[in-house]
Amino acid sequence: MFRSLRFRLPALFLAAIVLAGLVSTAVAVSVSKRYAQTTLRKQAFRELGTEARGINQIYKKHAGGQPPDSHELERASGDEIYYVQRAKGIDVFPGPTTAFTLLPRSILDFRRILAGESVQFVFTPPARKTRLLGFAMPVTLGDKVFGALILARPTTRLNQSWLPFVWRLLPAFFAGILVAGALGWYLSRRITKPVLALSDAADEVASGRFGVAVPEVPGHDEISHLSDRFREMAVELQAADALERNFLMTVSHELRTPLTAIRGHVEALLEGVVEDEEARSYSLEVIRLEAARLERLVGDVLDLAKLDTHRFSLLREEVDLERLIDRAYSAFGEEARRRGIDYSRSVTATPVLETDGDRVLQVISNLLENAFRWTPDGGHVGLALTQVDGTIRIAVDDSGPGIPPDEQERIFRPFWSRDGQGTGLGLAIARELAAALGGEIELQTQAGKGSRFELVLSASRALIE
Repeated sequence: MFRSLRFRLPALFLAAIVLAGLVSTAVAVSVSKRYAQTTLRKQAFRELGTEARGINQIYKKHAGGQPPDSHELERASGDEIYYVQRAKGIDVFPGPTTAFTLLPRSILDFRRILAGESVQFVFTPPARKTRLLGFAMPVTLGDKVFGALILARPTTRLNQSWLPFVWRLLPAFFAGILVAGALGWYLSRRITKPVLALSDAADEVASGRFGVAVPEVPGHDEISHLSDRFREMAVELQAADALERNFLMTVSHELRTPLTAIRGHVEALLEGVVEDEEARSYSLEVIRLEAARLERLVGDVLDLAKLDTHRFSLLREEVDLERLIDRAYSAFGEEARRRGIDYSRSVTATPVLETDGDRVLQVISNLLENAFRWTPDGGHVGLALTQVDGTIRIAVDDSGPGIPPDEQERIFRPFWSRDGQGTGLGLAIARELAAALGGEIELQTQAGKGSRFELVLSASRALIE
C-alpha cells in the first residue's frame, strides 16, 4: 500500500504543505517576534517612564525626611527600583535607606541625567546575570540634580508577552494542515483513480486481452490525453492481433494448397501411378509452378520483414522504364487472353532513371496482380507510363468494384484482405517499396467504377527524358 501512487501522492502533497507551513510559520514567528519585541520594548519604556515619574514625585514629597516605605513604592510600581547618586554624600534622603538599590554612575550616560534628560538603556546589575530594561530620570529639588531614579524590568518579560501569539498561531497551523490534507486526498483521488484504471487496462492488454474497456477521462489534461491515446493503442493492437491471426490462417492456407499439390504429384511419380510421358511432364510442371508459388509467398514475407526493420538495400542502375513496362505488361498477357480482359498499354514518355529496376518492376507487378484479381472476366486493365510536372507516373487502371472510403487505407496494411483471400501483402509491399524508392503510390477509386493506382517517382533522377 505504501508504494502505491494512491498513498504516495497525497503523502507527498501533505508533506509539501507541512514543510511550507513550517517554513511560513517560522518566518511569521521570527518577524512577529522581532516586531513584538520592538513594540513591547517601546511600550515597556513608556510604562517604566510613567512609573518613574510617579515614584519621583513620591521621593520629592519625602525629600529631606524619611524615605518612602516599600509598601508605598510597591503600590506605585511592580518593577525593580534603582538609584544612582550624583556623588557620595549628595542625596535626597539623609542617612542610610533600604528602599532602593544603589548602582554605580557608570551604568548609564550620567551626563544626560545632569542635563535633566531621561535615559532609556539596557543593563545588567552587579552580581546578576539578568538583562534589564531601564528607564532613568533625574531626581531634582529645585534646579539641583541629586541623582537618577531607575525603573527596571527583565527583558525575559518581553518573550513572555509574545509567546501567547505563538500559541494562537499553532491551532491555525494545524487547521491549515487538516484542510490541506483533505484537499490533497481529494485531488489525489481525482488523479489516481483514472491512472489506476489505466494501469488495470494496461495489465489486461499486457496479458493479451486487447478488447479491454479503457475508461473515459473528462477534460483536456494530460491524463485524458493519455487515456485517449491508450484507447487508440488498444484498438490498434486488437486490429493487429486480428490481422496476425488472419495472416496465420491465410498463410497456412496459401502454403498448404501448393504443398498438397506438390505432395500428391510427387507421390504419384514415386509410386509409378503416372506412366506415360505426357502425364509425367504435366506433374513436373505442376510441381514447378507450385514451388514458384511457394517461393513467391516466402519472398513476400521476407521482403515485408526487411522493409519493416529498415534492413532493405536498393541497387542503383540505369533503368529504361519503357522496357520495364513492356516486361510487366507481357507477364500478364496470357491471363488477360484467357479471361477475355481488355488489356491495354500506353507509353507517352521514355525516361531512363537511376534506380533499382527489379524493385520498380516488383511494384508494377504487384499493382497489376491486384488489378487482375479484382477485375471480372471481360473487364478492362490498363497500364500507362507518363511524365508530368517533374514526376514520372506509372498507372494501373482496372474495372473492378472500386474501394469504399473506409477501406482505402486498410488495403495497404500487411495481412489485410478485403475478401479474406490471399496474403494481403501485395499492396503493402508495393507502398513500402515505393517509399524506399523515393516515391509514393496514389489511389483514385470510386465504388462500382474501378480503381487507379499510380506509382509516382521523381523525374530529378532521370538521365534521358
